[in-house]
Amino acid sequence: MNACLSEKQKDEFLRRGFSRRSFGRIAALVSGGAAALPFFNEPAMAQLSALHGAIPPDAVMINANENPLGPCPEAREAVKAIVDKGGRYLYQETFAFQDTLAEQEGLKSSYVMPFAGSSAPLHQSVVAFTSPTRAFVTADPGYEAGERAAHYINAKLIRVPLTKTFAHDVRAMVAADPSPGLFYICNPNNPTGTLTPKEDIEWLVANKPAGSVVMIDEAYTHIAGAPFMTQLVAEDKDVILLRTFSKIYGMAGLRAGAAMARPDLLAKLSHWSAGMMPITGMVGATVSLKQKDLVPERRKKIGDVRADVLSFLDQHNFKHTPSVSNCFMVDVGRPGGEIIAAMQKEKVYIGRVWPSWPTHVRVTVGTQEEMNKFKTAFLKVMA
Repeated sequence: MNACLSEKQKDEFLRRGFSRRSFGRIAALVSGGAAALPFFNEPAMAQLSALHGAIPPDAVMINANENPLGPCPEAREAVKAIVDKGGRYLYQETFAFQDTLAEQEGLKSSYVMPFAGSSAPLHQSVVAFTSPTRAFVTADPGYEAGERAAHYINAKLIRVPLTKTFAHDVRAMVAADPSPGLFYICNPNNPTGTLTPKEDIEWLVANKPAGSVVMIDEAYTHIAGAPFMTQLVAEDKDVILLRTFSKIYGMAGLRAGAAMARPDLLAKLSHWSAGMMPITGMVGATVSLKQKDLVPERRKKIGDVRADVLSFLDQHNFKHTPSVSNCFMVDVGRPGGEIIAAMQKEKVYIGRVWPSWPTHVRVTVGTQEEMNKFKTAFLKVMA
């Protein structure tokens, strides 16, 4: 398996503190078969919240932070239209997506690297910037894919608890290690749905140890209506932004995303990238970006349903995180797995449990109809 690593790459990994025993796992992570690894991609992470086997056709699926609205009508038509051309690579569709996103973000196209979703650049950054001596520093609880990748290749891993306001504790993250490789900030955070102030992220970038990189995962930022951190990239900071079209754009199954950073940082990721992007995802993403009212309209729809379900939890005295995203954590006061199993018997599938918060379960904000069914089932299960 480690044949895909060149001798130069092997020497580099040895200099960074990896052992030769790690080469096979590093190669597996960055090879064409890496998507088959259990932690590698977003669908695999989502499946941790579901039972194996058939799912009832009338089940409520609010377990994977998906957007039940799906792609916008214009994106659906574009995707359908390009299927007939699926026999060609059509690289120009990837370039069109790259240029469109760059223009909207006020960046040069060389600062944008398209991906099929945002999982690949996350994992490629773990390979590029962490090692047994350069830690992957993340929040706890936080999105686990990056830390699983770090653990898999035997890189150093540091988890830092959230603050009392459920934000990333950026000062504790900086103090956690004198020579970290990669700080990971998912904002709003998954699974809590809570926001870290822009000022805290700017402080982290300004005060991090030299040579380290800050990765800001903006998968849910559209939903929160929070500030994007593109300016840090425009200012050539040691920052990589992740964007995905899986969330507010409803394209989880179509796969489109991007990393945005200085060209020299993106070049470190390009060592581990190969092949073309799916033309359906690229054209769907480009068309979605051009729909002026799409993001604010969907933000309001998701926000209205979220406000309703959080109000329901307040009325019944259930403690929950103050989410501004399309997911939240609710304290069920007992091992979370018990509630997940009981809810599935009611044909309502909710998300998973994080070890550091064993009595909390993650719930995705679905449609109003789905959340009404959640309310009914939740009261029954918690009675």
